[in-house]
Amino acid sequence: MKARNFNSLIRSITNSKDTIGLHSPIFSGNEKKYINQTIDSTYVSSVGKFVDKFEKNISTLTKSKYCIATVNGTCAIHIALILGNVKPNDEVLTQALSFVATSNAISYLNAKPIFIDVDIDTMGMSPSALGSFLEEFGEKRETGTYNKLTGKKISACLPMHTFGFMSRIDEIKTICDNWNINLLEDSAEALGSKYKGKYSGTFGLLSAYSFNGNKIITSGGGGCITTQNEKLFKRGKHISSTAKISDNYDFIHDEVGYNYRMPNINAALACAQLESLQKIISNKKELYEFYALELPSIGIELASIPKETSWNYWLIPIILESKKERDLFLKETNNHKIMTRPIWTLLYKLPMYMDCQRDSQKNALILESTIVNIPSNVRIK
Repeated sequence: MKARNFNSLIRSITNSKDTIGLHSPIFSGNEKKYINQTIDSTYVSSVGKFVDKFEKNISTLTKSKYCIATVNGTCAIHIALILGNVKPNDEVLTQALSFVATSNAISYLNAKPIFIDVDIDTMGMSPSALGSFLEEFGEKRETGTYNKLTGKKISACLPMHTFGFMSRIDEIKTICDNWNINLLEDSAEALGSKYKGKYSGTFGLLSAYSFNGNKIITSGGGGCITTQNEKLFKRGKHISSTAKISDNYDFIHDEVGYNYRMPNINAALACAQLESLQKIISNKKELYEFYALELPSIGIELASIPKETSWNYWLIPIILESKKERDLFLKETNNHKIMTRPIWTLLYKLPMYMDCQRDSQKNALILESTIVNIPSNVRIK
């Protein structure tokens, strides 16, 4: 019944029988103009004025000193982990309630994720669970913090800001500082979100963002790293550009590098999208407020915005009573061409991460069984 009523509600505000997407980009600004400029210039690859402009604009928006544009968000996390001094056989504290890219990037370095539970309200890493884990398993040494169970170094902590909600990142930072663990932020979904007035991605040593086609703004494919640290910025620029050191025609590279630079044509799209960011957030906020008004009347609980968070309204979640109800809702809505999706399968249930250390995951299991994302599209209203 809830799903049927929801379907009727969505159809009533769209006046369309076509498929209603979960989150599609909107191109209403200078996208075509800027892309045409890159085509006319012939600089469509990894060098061009829009790459520089995009990095500068992201720095200005987030109040970060430095930005490195990358080809996607996963590459951004990978480079951030390298800059965060994660080595082979190290361990990284992260969350199982996340898109798989978070842990995949850790695995690229032959390091291993440790899964920490999340808070119900933020759906992001729980500082309480993090502190409890470190009190039980952490051991401080002169060279850092080590896991008493495995004997391996815990070199970084990588929380993810789920759906653009902000985790209690200041508390997480305090814990990481106390244990001498580098804090890196997976802000893939959180561009434009703030916690206690401070932008996502500015609490940790480094942060990674994504500009995939379904994000709050898109460059088609793309990502970036932000930091306040000039030394890390320079090294990140270097290794993300194949570690080439020659300025002339010679091909001289001084270490293993990565071909991770964002193409200029993608940066052109991203620059235009950034110009519309506040308008997009405002439109999506109106949609959330519409849902907040209408969903209770059909018996659907809308997730609340976490306290002290200024949200970007990226993907809007609802809370159902059980996995059974969740599955029925997903089936009914998608069968009627209204796209909804569950939260991610917890990463420790995937074959490549089944042997990773984890805590109880009590809250993550609840959210996995009850959270559904509903159409959050700027085009809906």
